[in-house]
Amino acid sequence: MTDWEKYQQIRREAAFTGLALLVLILFWCWAGFGLEGVEMEIFGLPLWAVTSSIGVWIFAIVLVKILLKFVFRDMPLNDEKEGVSHE
Repeated sequence: MTDWEKYQQIRREAAFTGLALLVLILFWCWAGFGLEGVEMEIFGLPLWAVTSSIGVWIFAIVLVKILLKFVFRDMPLNDEKEGVSHE
């Protein structure tokens, strides 16, 4: 993998991570504020409190799994040129 390809992959990973953060923030707003008027309780807590805390945590784990499966790639970050040592 060339340095340019590595750079492109790193940019792609950063862009999708930022997008995932934006989606997570929107989900948090919906789960907290959007469900505020729902008269349902889970373990004695209002639905919005559960979804905006535990629900967001679970949603974040799902987003990270999606990023790991479809976006991130394992790649060496060191120079691949022979005889180059940075020790």
